[in-house]
Formats: sequence, C-alpha cells, structure tokens
Amino acid sequence: MSNTEEQNLLHRLKANERQALRQLFEQHYNMVCQAIYRFVRDQSTAEDLAQEVFLRFWEKRHSIEVTSSLPAYLRRMAINEGLGYLRRNKRWEQDELDPARESGSDYSAEEHYLHGELQDNITDAINTLPPKCRTVFQLSRFEELTYQEIADQMGISIKTVENQMGKALRVLRKRLQQYLHLLL
Repeated sequence: MSNTEEQNLLHRLKANERQALRQLFEQHYNMVCQAIYRFVRDQSTAEDLAQEVFLRFWEKRHSIEVTSSLPAYLRRMAINEGLGYLRRNKRWEQDELDPARESGSDYSAEEHYLHGELQDNITDAINTLPPKCRTVFQLSRFEELTYQEIADQMGISIKTVENQMGKALRVLRKRLQQYLHLLL
C-alpha cells in the first residue's frame, strides 16, 4: 500500500466510513494476529486481541496520527495489545523471559517496574529520532522489511537506509545504555 493510499484510507476512516475499516481489517488482520501471537502463543487469544486492536483503532480514529506507515502503526498497537494482555493476566512465560530462572519463581515488583520503564524509554528514544531515521528504523524492526524493500518504499538508496539504521542504532544505544545490563 502506497503512502497516498494509506492517507486516503486514514481520511476515509476519519470520515466514519465503515468500509474503510473493513479494508484495513482485511489487509492487515493476519499481520496483527502474527505480531500478537509472538507474545501470547495462543491462536484464539491472538485473534481476539487482534479484533480489539481494530476496535481500538476505530474508536480512536479521529485522534490517531500515523507518522510512519500504517502497517507499522498497527504492528505497534498489536505488540502493545499482546504485552498488555500478558501484564493483565500475569502469563509471563518464564522460559521466554529467562530460561535460567527457576520455573515457578516470580519476578519482583522492581523487575516489573524496570521492564515497564525500559519499554517507555525505548518508545521515547525511538520518538526522538529524526523522522526519516525513525521511519527507516520502524520499517526495519517493526515491519521486518529488508533494506532493499525499505529503499524501494521510501525512494532512497540502500546506502542511505544503512546510514539511517546505523544512526538510529547509535542514538538508541546511547539513550538506552543504562538498561543494557537488564537486556544481557
């Protein structure tokens, strides 16, 4: 979907056109389900949560501002929905978070707080990137596009994509340096 088509679809959504929601749903439902499934590991739950993503998108359609691409925005909503579900239901899979940790032992309140703080700081760090740099990073990391696909979609060279990704990673590494010990 081109940027013009995305903008047209967003305009139709903001004009309360339900057919635009149906189009959005049909084009991106599988991707949203897959993004959520990576967290919840239950297909039925992933499908339910995916529907919640589209419902929430519809409810907030008048205030939503998409700064990168619509699929990247939906993927971020899906990831947040999956993480929110895990938080609400305390269904953290011990093996996924830390295979060395004893099964059955709970993470401390401090670790939960730090994890949430880390997520907030990652989001803030990404939002401080210059627009082109942020878009390249989001397409690479959230959309899982190749550098060639990003270059084609944005109309830039692969070398520019590489440079922008390098810049994004340097900025993020610097901004998130205090959290590296949590990730290691």
